[in-house]
Amino acid sequence: MTPSLETRELTVRFGGHVAVDSVSCAFRPGTLTAIVGPNGAGKTTYFNLISGQLKATAGRVLVGGDDVSALPAPERTKRGLGRAFQLTNLFPNLSVLENVRLAVQARRGMGLNLWSIWSDHHALVAEAEAILDRIALGARRDAPASSLPHGDQRKLEVGILLALEPSVFLFDEPTAGMSVDEVPVILDLVRDIKRDPTKTILLVEHKMDVVRELSDRIIVLHNGRLAADGAPAEVIASPVVQQAYLGMSSDEEEEVAS
Repeated sequence: MTPSLETRELTVRFGGHVAVDSVSCAFRPGTLTAIVGPNGAGKTTYFNLISGQLKATAGRVLVGGDDVSALPAPERTKRGLGRAFQLTNLFPNLSVLENVRLAVQARRGMGLNLWSIWSDHHALVAEAEAILDRIALGARRDAPASSLPHGDQRKLEVGILLALEPSVFLFDEPTAGMSVDEVPVILDLVRDIKRDPTKTILLVEHKMDVVRELSDRIIVLHNGRLAADGAPAEVIASPVVQQAYLGMSSDEEEEVAS
């Protein structure tokens, strides 16, 4: 089976610093891969190279077997890459509904026409409303995105991703900055996406309980290089990975391994 996403010797240098160093990985439909490692390991930079926010110094990115290395981020989105950032990436002055409606509209190739007549787009609005119900934001449909608390903004960003219907989801710490009460909603959305065998999920996450529950595979980055790649139990149980790459103490190692 052709991987839905593949990186081959993907590398980026900033001056004399190699932030991502010859990382080769293939990701297939129906799997969730957690990407872990210490701060500065290159995880977000790796996502930026995949999604096109950064231009690689060397190496290639393939989506569905097609080389997209020369394409800018918007074109990669059209090819099926969907990215959620550590910081929310919304239209802050537009309503919650309009944010999702524009994503639905863009997916259908209708562009981002902010002045479209609502009555001409009943189907778009209905689809956007269904997504808002799915992310538990239907009651806030008319509120400006900027007025939402942080947790709701993260949910809205996931809603925009759902509206774009990517084949590959890139989640960069989706629960960062969220309260304990808000986290389950995001995790339920990720679980829902994971049930679709046609979708591929890459997840950067520091919470090891989340990683252990959701992942089918874990890859570890350290100093920009691929340090480990395998089944969750195998990778998490490795003392070398726990100590050197996850920064865990002995007590935490025992807790994760239990």
